[in-house]
Amino acid sequence: MKSGRTLVDLAQELERQIATKQDLVLPSSLLQCRTDEGGNLKLIVDSGNHLASGGGEYGITSLARRQLADKLKIPFTYFERMRAGQPDLLDRNVNTWLQTEGDRRMIRTLDGQVRAVLSDRYRRLDNFDLAENVLPILQRLEGARFESVELTDTKMYLKVITPRVEFEVAPGDIVQAGIVITNSEVGCGTLSVQPLIYRLVCKNGLIASDHALRKTHVGRSLSSEEESVTVFRDDTLAADDRAFFLKVRDVVEAAVSEATFRQVAMKLQKTRDIRLTGDPVKTVEVLANRYTLNDTERAGVLRHLIIEGDLSGYGLVNAVTHYSQDVEDYDRATEFEALGGKLIELAPTEWKGLAHAA
Repeated sequence: MKSGRTLVDLAQELERQIATKQDLVLPSSLLQCRTDEGGNLKLIVDSGNHLASGGGEYGITSLARRQLADKLKIPFTYFERMRAGQPDLLDRNVNTWLQTEGDRRMIRTLDGQVRAVLSDRYRRLDNFDLAENVLPILQRLEGARFESVELTDTKMYLKVITPRVEFEVAPGDIVQAGIVITNSEVGCGTLSVQPLIYRLVCKNGLIASDHALRKTHVGRSLSSEEESVTVFRDDTLAADDRAFFLKVRDVVEAAVSEATFRQVAMKLQKTRDIRLTGDPVKTVEVLANRYTLNDTERAGVLRHLIIEGDLSGYGLVNAVTHYSQDVEDYDRATEFEALGGKLIELAPTEWKGLAHAA
């Protein structure tokens, strides 16, 4: 499992972000785009003279640029081409559509940057609130250890293992129960709680996404005012997700229960009986095509499969999850842990296509 930051570092960064992040909900007509000759794009919020109400000029992250292009139905490749080569043309395109469409937007900012351009129906489930509610729950798990936590540009991850529940997949090959909680504040996925299997011998993590609880970030429109900017700050928003966080508590307890853990662990164990009788190179090629792995990722999975020398379904699952530790990007590394979980859920016919590839 890829390591992240310490729990103390995570808490400090969440505290820091409280003071600098701000949410604006406003009509698109109050937004303007301005791009300089160097391709640096600024988003201007026009709130008249009421700068304290969120007006001003903001930088914009690459994710927010992509979201803005998507909202305005401008192909992102073309959006970026204009930004690099024809900034005035980009501004005319963006500003024309902003002024003519009647939608309201939620603009999420952090450190003076627009980090997300979302619908006004986007339901805030913020990392600080989540951590404040679930960390005490996780810390009460018997022998709980925070194996990996991280805060990326798009998501927060909490990966916790408890040695209380174990399973022997093969003689001397022990896995332990765990849980992974993920959340995105910028529209890159739901808040989810998923069981996690942790293999002691190589510190691999496998995410059983088929057993997840998910909470979507969609709710009612946040304001009915036509021509105003509504500003939301963490210190002025009431916490109305307490019922959901109680459900999170129940799901956490269920995810690390003996019954749930054994169900997932036994699916993993059954992959030992699947022999990879075809060409291992072709097997990994089929895997890469099916799950959109790039050439570097495909080569990495193949390397681990060959080094570990286990030409079985179990060996392939472990090659995938072990490779996650080599991936530099934490978000992508976690996707490989989830891919391991997808593999143990494959039907026999799907395994046949992998096992006998030639």
